[in-house]
Amino acid sequence: MTVTSEQRFGEFVAVRVHEGLEHVAELVLDRPKAMNAVSTDMARSIGAACDALAADRDVRVTVLTSSHERAFCVGADLKERNSLTDAELVRQRPTARAAYTGVLELPMPTIAAVHGFALGGGFELALSCDLIVADPTAVVGLPEVSVGVIPGGGGTQLLPRRVGAARAAELIFSARRVPGAEARELGLVDELVAEGEDRAEALALAGRIAANSPVGLRAAKRALRLGHGLDLRAGLEVEDSAWRSVAFSGDRAEGVAAFNEKRKPNWPGE
Repeated sequence: MTVTSEQRFGEFVAVRVHEGLEHVAELVLDRPKAMNAVSTDMARSIGAACDALAADRDVRVTVLTSSHERAFCVGADLKERNSLTDAELVRQRPTARAAYTGVLELPMPTIAAVHGFALGGGFELALSCDLIVADPTAVVGLPEVSVGVIPGGGGTQLLPRRVGAARAAELIFSARRVPGAEARELGLVDELVAEGEDRAEALALAGRIAANSPVGLRAAKRALRLGHGLDLRAGLEVEDSAWRSVAFSGDRAEGVAAFNEKRKPNWPGE
């Protein structure tokens, strides 16, 4: 797949656009010498890249990938953490949080392409996405309690929303690593594809999603995220609010017209 443009955010993060894949951005974790361990500089770059993507109305889907052949992301850079004083760790915390919330709060649908190790903060980056596509080499988990901390990138909140409270408790308390096939069975990942095909399959899925209304996609994501965990009545109010935000949009008018005229929609994106 030919890269038509690349924007670097610091040394370790890139955003790429590919020929023939319209309205899809690839957010690449690119610190291969450290298996994408998230240092302070890398966290800052992830946050900056997400800010840029969130402001780009041309991007309808973002795919989070890794440049490392054997790892998606092994989590926080513990070598760096070992060198920090307590005061430095306190100062570093907002930067680390901003990386995870940056991915979580992207307004368009997001897909993580996972192979190899996705542990701790690495798995939390994947959990922050709407969908996770993995291959059989994937090994996922939240092992933070084994080094005396807890998941700090959203894991204690995102994992129960995927697999339920009891299953999340077992996985977090035991700190165990889950191989790809079991991860698919437990719902830790959404699709398990052939080895080495996670990125290609995630990008292909992104392309199919991106063919739909950008206004509709963002509103649907908003309804799904804001309505989760609410009682039915409150959830339906969230859905109604999202529906009203698209019902009188240019995308709605174009979608209905294209359907009746039996042609491909030309979404105005507003």
